[in-house]
Amino acid sequence: MAHPSRRHFLGMTATVPLAATGALALGAGTAHAADSAYVMAYFTESTTMLEANYGLHLAVSTDGLRWMPLNQNNPVVTPTGGAGGLRDPFILRKQDGTFVVLATDLSGTDWSRNSVYIHVWDSADLRSFTGYRLLKLHDMTNTHSWAPEAFWDAGRGQYGILYSSVNSSGHNVIMVSYTTDFRTTTNPQVFFDPGYDVIDGNLTVGVNGVNYLYFKRNQTLVGARSTSLNPGSFTVFSTPASHGGTEAPTVVKSLTSNTWYLWGDTYTPNGVFYAWQSTDLAAGTWTALDQRLYTQPLNSKHCGIQPITSTVYDNLVARWGAPAWNRLKSYNFPARYVRHSGFAGRIDEYPFDPYPDSQWKLVPGLADSSGVSFQSVNYPARYLRHYNYALRLDENDGTSTFAGDATFYRTAGLADSSWASFRSYNNPTRYIRHSSYALRIDPISTATERQDATFYVGY
Repeated sequence: MAHPSRRHFLGMTATVPLAATGALALGAGTAHAADSAYVMAYFTESTTMLEANYGLHLAVSTDGLRWMPLNQNNPVVTPTGGAGGLRDPFILRKQDGTFVVLATDLSGTDWSRNSVYIHVWDSADLRSFTGYRLLKLHDMTNTHSWAPEAFWDAGRGQYGILYSSVNSSGHNVIMVSYTTDFRTTTNPQVFFDPGYDVIDGNLTVGVNGVNYLYFKRNQTLVGARSTSLNPGSFTVFSTPASHGGTEAPTVVKSLTSNTWYLWGDTYTPNGVFYAWQSTDLAAGTWTALDQRLYTQPLNSKHCGIQPITSTVYDNLVARWGAPAWNRLKSYNFPARYVRHSGFAGRIDEYPFDPYPDSQWKLVPGLADSSGVSFQSVNYPARYLRHYNYALRLDENDGTSTFAGDATFYRTAGLADSSWASFRSYNNPTRYIRHSSYALRIDPISTATERQDATFYVGY
């Protein structure tokens, strides 16, 4: 079942968080250790809304591409005011090095709900969240305040909060309100209005003297730019990027190269992130990134990404914990993940429900603890085993035959040594591979077969 995006309400789309570059996050503020990782804020939905959760979720990454959800992909905090749920969360590191979290005051998909407020939390380290409040942004009536993001405006000595609202023009524009403390705001005004409906403003500040504003227009991600941060100063310049219906742009710079990434959230189908890359923001052109290179947190929607230090990263993992499960991505069909369906093992394209069909606990091998067995998360008495060379999810009957059938040795990936392949314990010339999307164990000899037998073990 497809779920409507905001694009279908009043001819519009969804919302996004502000990409935080070093300049955006710090300005002239307190110095801190160099950033070496990232944190992502998001909420969750899935194709049948089985995993709809409108609390604040966090994931971390060392490369900004492959993400590990924290707290077992459960929320770390949930708003209690307003709609009682959030969308479009955004994290800003403030001038003093602490963090503020902003989010849309909306639970679910009631795009007709009006609110002049956003959710706000303070956090010293993203391990605890204090001072929860609703922050009023404007006095306009019969409209919303979608996808808030914040930036430091050094010229004003204030933070600007961007958000999408319908003003007197009758269409969505990107608004800005200013604040020094994220407790009161002043001077709400139109930040960007190209004359048509736009939402999900994402600002990158101070790249070679230019500021970049990415937003959603129709079903595409488009950029505007300005040499100032003054409202009304941005002009459209980029080539649109999209993959189906795409919204919620987030621009993030690599911490180790001159590469920029543009993330976009699709709603056809609901819940898939796509990414593009560029080495030159000024060019305004983007190349689609190979899906082998990135993996979003499970069921994540409308993300905000903030660079963090290794200390913050380590402390987040220590506080919230890594998942107790994994997902396995196919090497040559990287949109597909290992799952069970009707208790048969196969690879299917994400997203799908029930999503726990693709979650596995990689436990010590039932026949040899130096190997691995795949225990189902939603059927924990069942393990992936081979039977007549086909893989299926069966209940452990305690026999040595079952244990042998359900045990595999993890090796370097046959097509890519940084990935993984799995050799059968009791048929040691055979590896797990997919064939016509069904999983089985086979001897491997050709390049195609090596790709079929290679998987990325992530989340």
